[in-house]
Amino acid sequence: MDVNGPGRPPRRPRPLGSRPPRVALRRPRPAAPPEPPERVPAGLRTAAGYAWRLGLLGVAVYLAVGVLGELQVPVIAVFLALVITSVLRPLVDLLDRVMPRSLAVLLAFVCAVALVGGVLALVGTNVADAWNGIGNELRGGLGRIDQWLTRAPFHLRAGTVTALRAKIGAFLSAHRSALLTTALSGASTAVEMATGLALAVFCSVFFLHSGDRMWAWAQHQLPARARPVWGRAGRAAWHTFAGYTRGVLIVAATNAVLVGVALAVLRVPLVLPLMVLEFVAALVPLIGSPIALAVAALVALAARGPVVALLVLALIVIIGQIEGHLLHPLVLGWSVRIHPVAVALSVIGGAVLAGVLGAVVAVPVVSVAWAVISELRDHAPPEGRSVPGSRGGPRSRGGPGSRGDAPAVGDHPRRTQRDRRRPDQGETRERGG
Repeated sequence: MDVNGPGRPPRRPRPLGSRPPRVALRRPRPAAPPEPPERVPAGLRTAAGYAWRLGLLGVAVYLAVGVLGELQVPVIAVFLALVITSVLRPLVDLLDRVMPRSLAVLLAFVCAVALVGGVLALVGTNVADAWNGIGNELRGGLGRIDQWLTRAPFHLRAGTVTALRAKIGAFLSAHRSALLTTALSGASTAVEMATGLALAVFCSVFFLHSGDRMWAWAQHQLPARARPVWGRAGRAAWHTFAGYTRGVLIVAATNAVLVGVALAVLRVPLVLPLMVLEFVAALVPLIGSPIALAVAALVALAARGPVVALLVLALIVIIGQIEGHLLHPLVLGWSVRIHPVAVALSVIGGAVLAGVLGAVVAVPVVSVAWAVISELRDHAPPEGRSVPGSRGGPRSRGGPGSRGDAPAVGDHPRRTQRDRRRPDQGETRERGG
């Protein structure tokens, strides 16, 4: 009989004194409680994210402004070329209907040069003819101002204006060398301005003749999926820039005409030069026109007396109201939609960064930037749908370059719209089939 029992394997004999190994059962140590995560308020995280992004944006803007400052002459030349193109483009398009494009550009430039040259020649002739009479009137006006300051409420000493004029003459004589150095540096600046103007005319000729083809070529260098976005941004930028340029020229011309009529009625000398000064100064919004009218008030004070000067000062307020509440909303309201506070801050910031040129360029730059941002924001892809080819979303079946709002290739628009209205229609047809 088997000791181990039927079907069991035989046991091996165990040597004397040996014991089976003991298996020590250890209880698992309790895991240490996890450390509580560092809690940062959601508002602080959002503020920190905006802070470093705005910091990087500020650094990029600072570097861009520095580079543009080093390339001041070509940048100003391109800006002037765009201004010339926006002004002459309607005339060139009109002449293009009856003659070749190149001839239309040439004729438009001839008309523009004739107009500007005629105005400058007329101003120079007017000043040269009336120079002697104006000098006598100004000398007599200074005497009248001197007498006026000795009366109430000023009670200044007699000869105050004469002494001030003598001090100015002595100062000019003492600093003649410094003034000569400044004049020489101004001559080099004039050479740079002439070079920039020639470059601006050269660029504007090509912009007027084949600007559309140049923009199409530049857009073709971009990736296919980015072309529609850049196309919309470019159209919005050019529409705003051209509208602002033409509008501000219309506003400046209207201000110059109003000032000329008022000064002619008040019989203030140098009417035509003051009109040109008003036209040029009105290109700087908000602050240009009051500065030009202040110069006109000084001329009126010297030539016609304090009463006429006060009337000219009242004219500053009237024209400012007409410009702010009538001309700007009617002429610029359809192309430039920025608040007057933003306009004022842009002008002051541009003047601080780049002087007079910065004040002139600031408002159109801000207007164009805001127009581009508004265009891209208003035409952004709908929620839950990404731009074709972008990360984080499915690619459209239309492939690169297909419009986000248009149906993809192979989709029937009616069937897509019908399926959106009744999502269970397909299942019902399958069951019925």
